[in-house]
Amino acid sequence: MASFNQEPVFVHGSTGGIAILLVNLGTPQAPTSAAVRRFLRQFLSDPRVVELPRAIWWPILHGIVLAIRPGRSAARYARIWSAGGSPLKVHTARQAALLAGNLQKRIGSQLTVRYAMRYGEPSIPEVLSALKSAGCDRILILPLYPQYAASVTATAIDEVGRFLQRTRNIPEIRIIKHFHDHSAYIAALSNQIREFWSTAGHPDKLLMSFHGLPRATLARGDPYHCECRKTARLLAESLGLEEGAWQIAFQSRFGAAKWLQPYTATSLEALGKAGTRRVDVVCPGFVADCLETLEEIGIEGRKAFIAAGGKEFHLLPCLNERNDWISSMAVIALEHLGGWVGGSAGEASADIADASRRRALAPGAAR
Repeated sequence: MASFNQEPVFVHGSTGGIAILLVNLGTPQAPTSAAVRRFLRQFLSDPRVVELPRAIWWPILHGIVLAIRPGRSAARYARIWSAGGSPLKVHTARQAALLAGNLQKRIGSQLTVRYAMRYGEPSIPEVLSALKSAGCDRILILPLYPQYAASVTATAIDEVGRFLQRTRNIPEIRIIKHFHDHSAYIAALSNQIREFWSTAGHPDKLLMSFHGLPRATLARGDPYHCECRKTARLLAESLGLEEGAWQIAFQSRFGAAKWLQPYTATSLEALGKAGTRRVDVVCPGFVADCLETLEEIGIEGRKAFIAAGGKEFHLLPCLNERNDWISSMAVIALEHLGGWVGGSAGEASADIADASRRRALAPGAAR
C-alpha cells in the first residue's frame, strides 16, 4: 500500500498562494570532516552525478573517497567559510529575500520566495512541504544553474519529482530549465565586468571558467558544453571583446576520466608561462560564490598563475546580491509566471537588453 506525506488541513474556498523555489547545489553544514563526509556521501551517491555502475563505484566511494577526501575538502572549506556560514548558503538565502522584495515592487502583490539545496539543508522536500503547509499550490522551481546539465539541474528536478510521488494533493509545478542565453542574465554579467574594468583597467586576458563535466556527457547528449560556449560568446559580444582577448576553460575536474577541456588550472599555468601579465577570471556558471570560485579559483588558481610567471590576477565575484542580478532573476521568473501573476516581464527584459547594448557601444566600452 502506498504511503503518502501527511497533508495540511484543507480549507474549502481558500485561495492558494504562489511561490518561487530557488534551488542550489548544496554545502556542508560546517567546515569539518564529519560534515563534509555527510555532504559528499549524499552528493556522490547520486547516479546522475557519478554515472558508473554501483558495483564499481560503491567500493571506490565508501572505501577510498569518503575515507580520504572529507579531511582535505574540510580544510578547503575552512579557508573560505564566513562568519554567517557557507558563502553559497549565505548568498542564496539573501538572493531569495531580495527577489521577494523586487517582485513585490514589480507586481504589487506578495509572492513567497524560498530557497533549498539539492544536497544538504534546507532540503527540497523540506521546503516544498513547508510551502504546501503555507497554502502555496502553485510553485515555480528556479534552479540557480544558468547552463543545463543533467548532473545538477535534472537531479534537482528528480528530487522535486520524488516529493510529488509521496504527495497526495500535489501543487501545480513549473520548472525553469536554464537561462544561459537570457539577455537579462548576460546583461548582469556584462555590467559587473564593465564596472570593474572602469576602475581597474582591462586585463591582457579574460578567462571565463565554468564547472567541468566528464567529456562523456557531451557524447551522451548533455547540452551543457554547448550552453557554456554560448554564454561565453554572448558575454564577449556584449563586452565588445575581440578574438584573443578572452577564452573559455573548465574547472573542478575529479577522477581519472577525460573532462571537458581546456582545463582551468592548465590554462592559467599556460597563460603565466606565455608571459601574460594580467588575467581576470569570471565564473559565469555560478550565480553565488562558493568553494569552487573562492578557493579553487581565488586561491589555488591565483597561486598557479603567479607561480607560472603571471603578475596580476583578479577573480571577479559571482553575481551574488547585485541589484541588476536580482532584477534579472525577477524578469526570468515573471516570464514563467504568466497566467499566475501579472507584470511586464517582456518589457523589463527588453529594457535590460537595450541598456546593455547602449553600454557596449559607449566610448571606451571595448579595448
